[in-house]
Amino acid sequence: MSNSTARTADEAASVCSVCGGTGWREISNGNERRVARCGCFFRSRADNLLASARIPTRYMRCEFSSYHTEGNPALGAAKMSAVKFVEQYPIDKTGLMFIGSIGTGKTHLAVATIKELITRKGVHCLFYEYRDLLKEIQNSYDEAAQSTELQVLRPIFETEVLVLDELGAIKPSQWVWDTVSFILNTRYNDNRTTIITTNLLDEPALAASGPRSSMRTDTLGDRIGERMRSRLHEMCRTVRVQGEDYRDKFRLGGLR
Repeated sequence: MSNSTARTADEAASVCSVCGGTGWREISNGNERRVARCGCFFRSRADNLLASARIPTRYMRCEFSSYHTEGNPALGAAKMSAVKFVEQYPIDKTGLMFIGSIGTGKTHLAVATIKELITRKGVHCLFYEYRDLLKEIQNSYDEAAQSTELQVLRPIFETEVLVLDELGAIKPSQWVWDTVSFILNTRYNDNRTTIITTNLLDEPALAASGPRSSMRTDTLGDRIGERMRSRLHEMCRTVRVQGEDYRDKFRLGGLR
């Protein structure tokens, strides 16, 4: 069989037997006939949305069903918060901020959440790791770059639901503060939903909490500023993800 014949056979086999590839199916009720979207249309749309969501390959298998709570009530509560968010969206568009130590599955829950939104509700979602996003914006300033800052930021501003993973993962400069403020304020003003994950303690910045102790580690307030920390509390519900490091306990990759 030639390659062209094989392709033709594969294409024929992939055509929906219900709608014949039109995306519409006929519904009859007595003498009344009407059309409705075929299930294949929604499956195809979900596949396209998943492909464009920028979910890293290592996280593509993250589902609510594979998030192990192991009898830990805190992890179980975090999972239920994410499940409830999906169920109530878009009636309630308040985002989520997953806070917890490394390896407790914050990214797993964030990815599982947007995958459910995509497959169940056809919501346009986008995943960005905080450091990668800042680097991509910085690279756009290079004269040889193929994209401008606005081209990088436009999908960040316009996507219905944005996951910003590991917020505050790098020490801030004035440029970082300004850029993060610009992104979060734009999405806040446009009433768009943002899902955050962070390993940092949700506590005030140094200036707001007094002299720094030699043992003191940076907080979310230190890394993004008190003004933006306050704004996040308006944009998101805090979900605390507390438990053992999954990577140490189960040696599973892709859980952060």
